[in-house]
Amino acid sequence: MERKSIVAEICDQADDFLEGVAKREDAKAGIAEWLTIHRPGLSPDEKKVIIKEALSILEEEEFFSAAAGADDDDLGDLPISME
Repeated sequence: MERKSIVAEICDQADDFLEGVAKREDAKAGIAEWLTIHRPGLSPDEKKVIIKEALSILEEEEFFSAAAGADDDDLGDLPISME
């Protein structure tokens, strides 16, 4: 399986196996564990590249801020209906 498809698979499944993870380092460990289980034949260098690419995509998608949850301050000026 080529690198890009493995990265896509990781990112597609991140909501499940990284549920509640809000820190990049924790996600890095989780992705490494996922690779060990699902892609045991990868070399350490291949794993490093895949982890780096997956983390980059998850950061772009704001995965870590979403996993941390929103504060009341993050809600901004949302209209609140009192009806």
